[in-house]
Amino acid sequence: MFAEIAMLDGKPRTAEAHALTACTIATLARRDVLAHFTRHPKNWLSLVEVLCERLRRTDQHVADVAFLRLPVRLAKAMLRMTSIEMAQVPGPGDATIRLSQRELGNFVGAGREGVNKCLRNWQRAGLVRLENGMITIVDRSALEQLAAQA
Repeated sequence: MFAEIAMLDGKPRTAEAHALTACTIATLARRDVLAHFTRHPKNWLSLVEVLCERLRRTDQHVADVAFLRLPVRLAKAMLRMTSIEMAQVPGPGDATIRLSQRELGNFVGAGREGVNKCLRNWQRAGLVRLENGMITIVDRSALEQLAAQA
């Protein structure tokens, strides 16, 4: 679900989404959603829970960018990404991220060069594999140990 803030307040969207693969989306008109919540006020709680979870994640992300070194931020972000829909699982224990290093850098508040340096070091150490524009986590437990240095 995305664009829920704009749906609620009627103002412009605060972010945008880009599909990584072909997909089908469903759109809901603001007036229809608000009419539904008027008829079924108990359903507001589900939306509030989603918004609270996203606010918690955003708070954690802001704190990470402000206080953690790049390798820790990058490890945490990659672990989060491979636990959601952005990941494809090509083999047992592996998880692949289909983002460019620039996009990954934007996500963790770093430049492409810094992300590239971390990923190359991790590839040499056997934590990740870089190929065909994809980043595959090979040693998840080592990445989790790095992320725990927060």
